[in-house]
Amino acid sequence: MTRLPGDPGVGGKVRFAIGGRLPERNREWVRHELTDAGWRSRLTIRHLVIMLPLCAALALLPGAVWIRIAVPGLFLICSVGIVAMYADDIRVSRLRRHGLEPPDDPDLGRPSHLNGTGGGGATWGQGGWRGDAVPSVP
Repeated sequence: MTRLPGDPGVGGKVRFAIGGRLPERNREWVRHELTDAGWRSRLTIRHLVIMLPLCAALALLPGAVWIRIAVPGLFLICSVGIVAMYADDIRVSRLRRHGLEPPDDPDLGRPSHLNGTGGGGATWGQGGWRGDAVPSVP
């Protein structure tokens, strides 16, 4: 497999996996990672690379065998589920952190609450988040 322009190497990929911002020279690699086909699976794999050692550490804590299996298992299932549910939001946040605009197509990654079409609550507008869109109670 050929390296992409701006490929950060192992250290940069680990930093990106834990949520860090990469230098400007890695911008094209970040764009590829978060917008090209397969971005959801790459996001999930990066999450697993970070979570599996934590689950292994939880499994080594003292306790009954069933607890040592259940706690890391539940932790892993819940964290992967949360990443899967909020993948679009995570992607938009990372793209903006690197100075890139998220795609405009709602089916390809811009959640409805970020383009002002959400149903109530805080909205996203030209001035940023607007928290005054809360309906009044009679």
